[in-house]
Amino acid sequence: MSTPEKNNSAKNNSNNTQSTKDVATNNTSVETTVAPGGEVETRRVNKNLETEFGTTTIDDTVVSKIAGIAAREVSGVAALGGGGARMIGTIRETLGADEDVRQGVSVEVTEGVASVSVAIIAEYGVAIHQLAEAIRRNIITAVERMTGLEVSSVDVTVHDVRLPREDDEQDEQNNTAIASS
Repeated sequence: MSTPEKNNSAKNNSNNTQSTKDVATNNTSVETTVAPGGEVETRRVNKNLETEFGTTTIDDTVVSKIAGIAAREVSGVAALGGGGARMIGTIRETLGADEDVRQGVSVEVTEGVASVSVAIIAEYGVAIHQLAEAIRRNIITAVERMTGLEVSSVDVTVHDVRLPREDDEQDEQNNTAIASS
């Protein structure tokens, strides 16, 4: 009888060790429950957000703001968003509203895991593949550090390349808009 107890104890220790190892490398685990009808349900649990004392819920809007700011911090990003989003952003700014840091960013948060998509305009001369990787690293670092969420993916879509003369034209338009205000 003591042999099965030792085996169960060894099994539990091995499971505990595995769980600890998972937590150390990844803050999510899979929780399996058996429903009254015998169905097995599994779901991911983010241990940063679900504790014995309560659950923290982070809205997609919060994550998209963090991701938008993190993407703009990367050198070589001229702007975020595609043509339509940038046009609406310009109108908002002309009317005196603050810049929407979520422009060009979409986020989906499911079970403590975030998936981010960001649309950018790159500056001319920047290696786009390196820029995309730098954006991914910066967004993942910022979102995971600030929210405790795990980031599963960051998709980067490059809509355009801003040429140096376009920067000069943009500055002229902004100066004209400020002068006429």
